[in-house]
Parts: sequence; C-alpha cells; structure tokens
Amino acid sequence: MQPSVFQHPRSFSGLFGGICGALTVSSARHDIVACMSDVRRCGISCALGVSTFVESVAFGLRPIRPSSHVLRPADRRPPESNGATRASARKSPCAMTVFRGKDGCEMIYDIAVVGGGIVGLATTRELKLRFPALRVAGVEKEDGFNQHQTGRNSGVIHSGIYYKPGSLKAKLCVEGRKLAWAYCEQKGIEYKQIGKLIVATDESELGRLDDLWERGRKNGVEGLEMLDAAGIAQREPHCNGIKAIFSPVTGSVDWGLVSRTYADDAKAAGADFYLGYEVTDIARRGGVTILSTPRGEIQARYVITCGGLYSDKLAKMIGGARDPKIIPFRGDYLILRPEKSHLVKGNIYPVPDPEFPFLGVHFTPRLNGEIWLGPNAVLAFAREGYSFFDINPPELWDALTYPGFFKLATKYWQVGFGEMYRNLVRSAYVKALQRYIPELQPEDCLPGPAGVRAQAMAADGSLVDDFVFEGSEGVVHVRNAPSPAATSSLAIGKYIVEDAQKRFDLGRATVTA
Repeated sequence: MQPSVFQHPRSFSGLFGGICGALTVSSARHDIVACMSDVRRCGISCALGVSTFVESVAFGLRPIRPSSHVLRPADRRPPESNGATRASARKSPCAMTVFRGKDGCEMIYDIAVVGGGIVGLATTRELKLRFPALRVAGVEKEDGFNQHQTGRNSGVIHSGIYYKPGSLKAKLCVEGRKLAWAYCEQKGIEYKQIGKLIVATDESELGRLDDLWERGRKNGVEGLEMLDAAGIAQREPHCNGIKAIFSPVTGSVDWGLVSRTYADDAKAAGADFYLGYEVTDIARRGGVTILSTPRGEIQARYVITCGGLYSDKLAKMIGGARDPKIIPFRGDYLILRPEKSHLVKGNIYPVPDPEFPFLGVHFTPRLNGEIWLGPNAVLAFAREGYSFFDINPPELWDALTYPGFFKLATKYWQVGFGEMYRNLVRSAYVKALQRYIPELQPEDCLPGPAGVRAQAMAADGSLVDDFVFEGSEGVVHVRNAPSPAATSSLAIGKYIVEDAQKRFDLGRATVTA
C-alpha cells in the first residue's frame, strides 16, 4: 500500500555532530454480541469450554487454552483504565467478546493506538469523540505519558510559515495552531502568543527571507511584518540583523500538559490506557491484531501505531518496509541565566538554509520564564540517549550500518565535525549564538535539557521531508511525525482518524444492527 505523505519542517540545528563522532567510534471479523450470563452460571468449566469453542469458530484458530500470556479482565485492567464494565463494553455494536475463564468475557478492542506521545493521545481522543461506541485502548511502553519527544520539546506553538504552500504540513500546522488556541482556552491551559523574529544577518540570506515571506502569505499565516534593522531593534534591542520577518502568532505552551489533557478527555469518553506495556510483536490472526507485551496480549480488530523513535521498529514487526529508517539525533540546549533574560524578549530564529535539513540554533522563551538556547544536533548513541554517555550498542550499530547514514555522514563530514566540536566546547556553541545576540557570553549560559529527534532517513541518505503513513491489513503506521507535530496534533489526530475511517470502514462498523 502506498504511503500518504505530507511535508515536515526543519527542526534541530546544524545537523550532524554525532555523525562524525560516531564515525570516529566505528564507522471473520466475527462479531459475537450475546448475553453470556447463563454460561457464567454454569461455572468455570463451562466458561472455559465455551471460550475454546468461540475462539475456534470466530477466528478460525485451533482451540486455545487460557494461559498467563492472555490478559484477563482482572489482570488486564490498566493503571489508567476508566474502569469500564462488561455491561458498558457490550454497548459497542462492533466489539467482539470471547470467554477466558472464571472472570468472564475478555474484550477484544475495536482499535488500539500504540504510543503515549502527543500524536498517539490526540488520535485516541479523536477516535473516542468521533466514534463514542468504539472500544479504544491506548498502549504505552512507559509508566507515564510524554516521556520522550513530547515531554522534551521546547514548547513552541508554530505559525506555519516554513512549509511548502499547498502541503499537508502547511495546512495542518495552521489548522492545528488555531485548534490548539481554542483547546487551551476551553481547558484553561496557559499559553502565550509571544511572536517570533526570523532574522537575516547578512545579504546572502535576503533572498531566502523573501521566499519565506511568500510561503507565509500563501499559507495564510496572519499578521506577518517585514522589518528593517531599525524594526528589529525596536522589537529585540539586543539582536543583530539587517532584515527580519516578524510572526505575531508564534507562541509558547506546555505541550506535555496539553497532551495529558488529551488523555483525560479520552479516558472520560471511555478509552482504556495500558501504561508500562511495551509492544514486542504485532501479528494479525483471524481478523484480529495481537499486540504482544511482556505483561500479556492486547487484542484489537484494528491498530494504529504512533511510535515516534520506534516507529520503524513497530512497522517492521508486521511486515512494514525498512524505510524510512529512524536515526536518532540528540539536541542539547543551554539555558540563559535569569539575570541575563533581558537579552531576549521573544523567539529569535535563523533563516533556514535549504542546503541543510535542520534549522540552526535559536532562542526560545518558555512559559516558566526560562530562555532556551540551541539546540545543536549530534547523533544519539541510543534512541533514547539523552546524554553523551547513554549508549545502546545494538541501536548504535543499527544506525551506523544503515546505508543512508553512511552516505549522509560522508557528504556532511565537515558540518559533523563542527557540530561535535560545539557540543564539547561551550565557547564554540555560544559563538554560533552570538551571531544573533553579540552580547552573549559563555558565562551567561547554563547547561540545559536534551531531547532526541526521531529523524526519518531514506536509503540514499536523504532526510525524509514528509510525514509518512503506511498501512496494511488492519494496521496503520505513523512512520514519521516530527515538529510541528505538537502544534498540529489536533489536526493530525483528525487526519489519522479520517484515514482510519476510510481504511477500516469505521462508520459502517458502528451502525447498530
């Protein structure tokens, strides 16, 4: 099945410090809607016998004895479950039930969403709001939501200026930003529209700045202004630049809080969440998709995976394509000392260079008053490697031996060495920032947080510049959803659910017989 795609933005700076550092290290559907109360009254042995019979008839499988690897109602109830009863489960006209012992019926979910980041939670929420009768499960390997990309981003609400006009990227970012504003207003979540300057510091950047202006205008980004040096100084007195675009609708919010509120909405609508359930295999049997975890199986008619850093691994479990491959890039931030916070009033960003896929260092005010500086971009030695010393040898080897990575590394080796040097030498890092704030000194900066970007890469070494979706029977994979996924999350959730509705015929499935 052909993947559907849409544009994604540049995000981290520089790109490739870790490239060179790493090269140095080594180069029937069968709905059963029936009352089983009589069976339960017959006792445990009768229930077990019916369970074996139902599974055999409904799914075309050999008889299965109940085992510890199949979740029963008593042990499957997730920490984040809404406590839905079997009675409420039977209200779902397309849910399927089988018996697995004395605890009664084991629900086979209509849809399971794998991934507890902002895209997965937005998708789970949208499914329950649009199709209330569906039995929906959210599955996350960590014990809490937003432990990785969502919980470690800079909190920017993007305007939509960077993206190719007419692309889904541009459409969903602008749409998602407006939905995010309305959602925060509705839920009482604090956010600020603090604006952003995209600054040209020399003549060579002016043509690209004009191109950005046209993109923003075509994308419908509101309130854009083109500023000369005097206009820059008026908005950012300490910023160096000869020309800039001011975007007033760029803002800041705690995306972790926003996505946890998505989860609350989904739970209130009846979704179950399984936290601490790492999916280790995905299989399709008899019209049901089986998610295997160390704590048991979770079964659903359909599955949507939103796995972020492990999106390619999840897809390959059920025969998905190798490419695009996720290569992890770590971004380390600095934090401006509080006594120097007067140097920066709003977001200050560079003009993107089309020759390089990442954006460059920038200045990002946060809701809590902190100002983040950076990030850089170095190869992470683990997919969840948030420091130089976090090393996962199999994951590192997997990245280094991917043909696309080798091609990328050899093409950008000079950039890579420079990025690695700046990662290790604070003064070199600050020098890149001084291009925009000349007064900034190394002693003005404190060590900051780090995040890892799930960078999708093709076998030819190109970085995938699109969101990528891949589907097969009963399964949809979100293979690539980088920034501005948080800004776009509500719009992306709608997009994914509309796609799933067509693939899985959800509208027909939810019509009561």
